[in-house]
Amino acid sequence: MAVLNLRPLLGGRLLRGSQPFGLDAAGTTDFLSRYGIRTVVDLRSSRERELLPWQLAAGNGVELLENPFDPAPAGLPPVGTAEELGELYLSWVRQGPAWVAASLRPAVDGPVFVHCSLGKDRTGVVAALALLAAGTDPEAVVADYIATTSALPQLLAVMAETWGRAVPALPAEAFNPAQLLLQSPEAAIRHFLAAFEQEFGSAADYLREAGLSAAELAALRSTAA
Repeated sequence: MAVLNLRPLLGGRLLRGSQPFGLDAAGTTDFLSRYGIRTVVDLRSSRERELLPWQLAAGNGVELLENPFDPAPAGLPPVGTAEELGELYLSWVRQGPAWVAASLRPAVDGPVFVHCSLGKDRTGVVAALALLAAGTDPEAVVADYIATTSALPQLLAVMAETWGRAVPALPAEAFNPAQLLLQSPEAAIRHFLAAFEQEFGSAADYLREAGLSAAELAALRSTAA
């Protein structure tokens, strides 16, 4: 297998995607070297990482930064509309400004690969703020988020197989694509972007408050998508 839902952003300074599915050490080295990746930022929880760990060869010069954000330590809230999904994203940036800043800081020197499990939600929030901070048109941010839709059938099938082997008691409907949490609706990202701007102002303002320096923000702006 491979990394799925993969897209380069910021002129290749930042790549976003899924967790590594079935990559051994040789496949991992090939993937990282193909894109010149210097740092991998892993946003998954410890349980997720244990299920599909990175197979990084010693001495390959790639830094693995484990920067976990568990969106559901006590279970995710009910999400019945796209707007509620956007509100869920907003709650994450309220909770984790330092987490967002730490996820993006390696992109200053790039190339960096940022991922969670599906490369959709946690990764999508980080990618959206990176693009906005770089001065990317919000419509391009929307387009990047909904681009995941075409990857979801394969992603969900692979995730169901992977988790089904590891956790046989997992309900069959856990990765049912009818669940809104497993979709990338345009209305969700539009709601998030509008609410984020109303609450925090610009992404640059938010990231500055979160700890990124003026020089780091300038580096992100230097290679717009």
